[in-house]
Amino acid sequence: MDRTHTVGFIGLGNMGQPMARNLLSAGFRLKIYNRTASKARELAGLGAIEVPGPADALDPDGIVITMVSDDAALNMVVEGTDGLYNSLGPGAIHLSMSTISPATSRRLAEHHQQLGAMYVACPVLGRPEAAVAKRLWMCLSGPAEAKQQVRPLLEAMGQGTCDFGEDPGAGNVAKLASNFLILSAIEALAEAFTFVRKNGLDRATLADFLTQTIFNCPIYQNYSRLLLAEDYEKVGFKLALAMKDLNLVRDAAESAQVPLPMAAILHERLLSSLARGRGDLDMVAMALAVSEEAGVQPAGRTD
Repeated sequence: MDRTHTVGFIGLGNMGQPMARNLLSAGFRLKIYNRTASKARELAGLGAIEVPGPADALDPDGIVITMVSDDAALNMVVEGTDGLYNSLGPGAIHLSMSTISPATSRRLAEHHQQLGAMYVACPVLGRPEAAVAKRLWMCLSGPAEAKQQVRPLLEAMGQGTCDFGEDPGAGNVAKLASNFLILSAIEALAEAFTFVRKNGLDRATLADFLTQTIFNCPIYQNYSRLLLAEDYEKVGFKLALAMKDLNLVRDAAESAQVPLPMAAILHERLLSSLARGRGDLDMVAMALAVSEEAGVQPAGRTD
């Protein structure tokens, strides 16, 4: 595709907002829709066109991107009264970048195909700051022709893409596996940091040592920094959404008959955090429960 075509963008939350802004900066023309209209105003000031409903964001045989919170939100955007099914037709491409279940992607792809349209899954790895910096990694799957057409859009929003084939659910499986590993890393770091803190060691010294040696990789570096800061009110990704993603992992694993013992541990940790009213804190707030079980009071907290 070229930049003379108008692209639809639906979902302007913490991730969608900077992704759409990067498309505008790259010269793409956008039609934008968000359920909370005020979130579209900044982008409208940059040249994007606000539309009243999801169906209005898609031109005939055009491309529309969705970046919404969960399966239910995506189903509403696609199948609702003013949803995309009112405008999807032959040649149209739906680029779904939300973290949703593989089953939902496969079901939507089948219906899109019946309408002559194409569905591409491309959930992303990265927090909002990565979206701002165009440093997202993308898990791509779907029809080869459609993937080729959306590549210029992906290049404007991220730093790299891995193609997982034509199964429309494959990209979602890859993303869920990635999120499972991220949550596992947070739990392991939280336990290790609590262990050394209780034994009188400085956590930052351990973090520097590990992330410069055997765990010298972005996940351990970034989440060590967030855990050490203990600023759980600075939200990049809500703990409640982490539980949503973990439930998607467990559902997909059960469907495929794959035992995931670690997922059960993480589920208990997140459920305990939600029960303590921490759903709106950042996902790294799951570390608070680790500290509490060890009798350690995190700095600056009294709850």
